[in-house]
Amino acid sequence: MSTIDILIPTYRRPAALAVTLTSLIAQSYRDFRIIISDQTEESDATATGEVQAVLRVLRVHGHDIQIHKHLPRRGIAEQRQFLLEQANAPYSLFIDDDLILEPDVVERMLVAIQEEQCGFVGCAFIGLSHVDQIHFDEHNIDFWDSSVQPEIVRHHTPQWERWRLHNGANIYHIQQKLGITSAKPRKYRVTWVPACVMYDTAKLRELGGFNFWHELPPEHCGEDVLVQLRVMAMYGGCGVLPSGVYHQELPTTISDRHIAADNVLEWGNIAIS
Repeated sequence: MSTIDILIPTYRRPAALAVTLTSLIAQSYRDFRIIISDQTEESDATATGEVQAVLRVLRVHGHDIQIHKHLPRRGIAEQRQFLLEQANAPYSLFIDDDLILEPDVVERMLVAIQEEQCGFVGCAFIGLSHVDQIHFDEHNIDFWDSSVQPEIVRHHTPQWERWRLHNGANIYHIQQKLGITSAKPRKYRVTWVPACVMYDTAKLRELGGFNFWHELPPEHCGEDVLVQLRVMAMYGGCGVLPSGVYHQELPTTISDRHIAADNVLEWGNIAIS
């Protein structure tokens, strides 16, 4: 059994998926399995030449790879729950299918979560098309200078405003300004972290994972927000700098974002208390 299961949901993005997978080839930490769940109805996103070529390289590097065609589509929360049900490693790293990871990202995340024994750690993605747009008013970062602790974060509180840290290239500008490097990483308080998050698998399952998908219509968003709020309230969670994760900045595949799980379910039968 590997130490980490890397869980990748994908939908209609074979080229982006190939790029994401390519960035896993040279990771400094190598004890991971890759599990892909494809929900593309009209084709097989993992059968393209680009994706198959990368998968062959990953396999000769010793990585076990599982590919699932998971239909019908019932929403991103159900897709993530399906992936979680396939995992058997102590740590589950969810990454979206439109990222680029620097070679030490997986290792730094593993070190951070093992140091803190918390519920999750995340490396927020950077949108480099915004690299020349500096928003100093969104650079208010609160570092964990002691061990990461459980924390309840609510809507409409000052803590909720931390989400602005992950806009555009803010995280890149902050780590450059403060001289934060892989040799001296920092952990910081978050509301949630998008797209690249490593969970303690047992802790995530204990709190129900993404099983609330039954309570949502197929078109929804915010499933990762809700899960991280719940995990953070019980076990703590943090962001890690430097990020080393870059967004391919493609159009979202979730076009209808009117229903956010953290808005419609937070105060219901899975409320954070």
